[in-house]
Amino acid sequence: MSRKRTENDTESSAAATPVDRFGFLKQEHANSPERFSKGRTAASTDHDREERKLRKWRKMIGVGGSDWKHYVRRKPNVVKRRIRKGIPDCLRGLVWQLISGSRDLLLMNPGVYEQLVIYETSASELDIIRDISRTFPSHVFFQKRHGPGQRSLYNVLKAYSVYDRDVGYVQGMGFIAGLLLLYMSEEDAFWLLVALLKGAVHAPMEGLYHAGLPLVQQYLFQLESLVKELIPKLGEHFTHEMINPSMYASQWFITVFSYSFPFPLALRIWDVFLSEGVKIVFKVGLALLKYCQAELVKLPFEKLIHALKTFPEDAMNPDTLLPLAYPIKVSKRLEELKVEYDKTNAKPVLP
Repeated sequence: MSRKRTENDTESSAAATPVDRFGFLKQEHANSPERFSKGRTAASTDHDREERKLRKWRKMIGVGGSDWKHYVRRKPNVVKRRIRKGIPDCLRGLVWQLISGSRDLLLMNPGVYEQLVIYETSASELDIIRDISRTFPSHVFFQKRHGPGQRSLYNVLKAYSVYDRDVGYVQGMGFIAGLLLLYMSEEDAFWLLVALLKGAVHAPMEGLYHAGLPLVQQYLFQLESLVKELIPKLGEHFTHEMINPSMYASQWFITVFSYSFPFPLALRIWDVFLSEGVKIVFKVGLALLKYCQAELVKLPFEKLIHALKTFPEDAMNPDTLLPLAYPIKVSKRLEELKVEYDKTNAKPVLP
């Protein structure tokens, strides 16, 4: 499946049901980007700005990504700044493959994906089939039962469950694979999933899906400590109300915000996530909590749980939230907290 095919499928369905520019049903998708619509003059200005931005990106990438590595070596700070401002949507699929290292994995493993899909069997096949319809149910590409979107999603998840039998399949993987399939072919999405979980560029993330979700537990420990240190008033309120990160932040890490965040915001986070690693998840989470702190500290347990899963619209605007997230320094502290977590959770050595 290509990005172009996704758009064609979206257009054919749009005649019957209104969809936003990303393919989500307008009446069902509360996180539609239409929430942030602008007037005609502003939209025209935005269009001109996007055209200039697209020309810069095409020059930076080269034909089919041929100039990418050279440009990154020459001007890494320019690349970082442009990624943080958002990758043009029409180039997003290609750029995600370039910055994640998945394009190299694909080229080094010709025919492997086809082998996994066609000739191998997985112990997770029934679980995958059961969960398929729960992945982006309000997106036209995934709506039709046994349609092209659901078939592609099944193929990618089944292939990965065979490729890495230790991980197999875990439900949250569907949202990551689904997001990728909206921007690239099955085979490309598979190798990007491999790049993420096996650590082609950044630290491996397969621990998110191992039995007991060990990496999720580590991330939640780190997040809780960072909230107490960087947003002490809110951290104290959480402690008083017996709120811990597992009650609101597990999905942030398991799906990298693709499960419940507005799609335009999730895409902008993914641009940076693939380039800079998981620290952006912490930064965005901390920025969001800090932005909403004044209201959150007033709430008792039940209302607090609800508020931590339904943030206000203004907080979900990428142009509001991300500039608050980027300056937050977490890298050094995350390393220290990992050491602390590992010591606390070290298994005793048997005699």
